[in-house]
Amino acid sequence: MLDAEMKSQLGAYLERLVDPVEITAFVDESAESRNMLSLLADIASLTSRVTVKESRDGGGRTPAFSLAKAGEPARVTFAGLPMGHEFTSLVLALLQVSGYPPKVDQAVIDQVKGLQGEYEFVTYISLSCQNCPDVVQALNLMAV
Repeated sequence: MLDAEMKSQLGAYLERLVDPVEITAFVDESAESRNMLSLLADIASLTSRVTVKESRDGGGRTPAFSLAKAGEPARVTFAGLPMGHEFTSLVLALLQVSGYPPKVDQAVIDQVKGLQGEYEFVTYISLSCQNCPDVVQALNLMAV
């Protein structure tokens, strides 16, 4: 799915993964699921710190995939293929889920950690929206 140049660039980012990341792919027999599995296989082929497992129980969202630090519950889920400018959101989510420190002021991190209660963020994006990547990345950071 990814061309050689994209794989090279992605491989450089994946070297920064701190802890292993488990990707659970929620798939069916559709072409969209096959495309998503192809993308995830490309990612896993670039580092031993990423593993992919398949599940047929996507909870109503198929194809989709969740990211979790090995041994922990999933914190971030993508429905469909995060391509175009949303691919950056996927790369940052992989890094953050692995424990790589985000480039955010400590005051912001402290505010997020200070939030009381449990929250579930469901974000819908438009590939033509120029603000969506920033919003997705902010919410993913909060989820992690």
